Amino acid sequence: MSRKFHLHLVSDSTGETINAVARACMVQFEGVEVVEHAWTLVRTRGQVEKVLAAVAANPGVVLFTMVNESLRAALQDGCRPLQVPCIPVLDPVIAALASHLGLQARGQPGRQHALDAEYFQRIDAMSFALAHDDGQSAGDLDSADVVLVGVSRTSKTPTCIYLANRGIKAANVPTVPGCPLPPELLEARRPLIVGLTKDPAQLVQVRRNRLRVLAQDEETDYVDPDSVRREVAEARRLCAAHGWPVIDVSRRSIEETAAAIIQLLSRHRGGEASLVDASLP
Repeated sequence: MSRKFHLHLVSDSTGETINAVARACMVQFEGVEVVEHAWTLVRTRGQVEKVLAAVAANPGVVLFTMVNESLRAALQDGCRPLQVPCIPVLDPVIAALASHLGLQARGQPGRQHALDAEYFQRIDAMSFALAHDDGQSAGDLDSADVVLVGVSRTSKTPTCIYLANRGIKAANVPTVPGCPLPPELLEARRPLIVGLTKDPAQLVQVRRNRLRVLAQDEETDYVDPDSVRREVAEARRLCAAHGWPVIDVSRRSIEETAAAIIQLLSRHRGGEASLVDASLP
């Protein structure tokens, strides 16, 4: 039987940080049903009072990211008589950084969402990913930071979108049996080119599900196990021939795949050799 409890997430900004922290922590506990109460843009004493009233009605752990000292104190003081934990999740990190840098934190909410150069870099990268999805706009592939190459359904597009959200210009080019790769890809010198691969059996299942969604159930080489195995093997040989690192995404989330690519990109920009198979442990 699952155990149910209330979790109050309080933020003076959009709540993305506190939500990410809460989810990263909660996946470590099994048999727990979480009822989340999200409180965002909490920047006045009146809003804090509303949060406390909700906590009193549904007692549970309170996690918060607020920088205003007065509002923090009001929230913590209000939670004390309710006997619920009230945890400032960023405090240990900010305190350690302040100590190490010898600087005082600015205490300004929502600074990570400011319309600065980094923000516009992410927007530019997102536009680039969409314009260069699935082999489109191959003429300027050399302006990409990363180009992902692989057979159909190896998560190339969502990985590019994730990378774009980190400000990385990512394009993707599919490998299709019998079709040569665009010459612009083979001539590109600036970007890191990475092959994505997947276990053939898993790939067949993913493709079958895709065809089912499209109401196309006919048997073709696209879902034939032998054909898919040959397709995957050929794509791997292609990457090996060009010295492109390969990442096996069979058991990786999009975030894990992107993290591996970012590591390779760091080495690529630093001039280090990265001709390893990233699918190996």
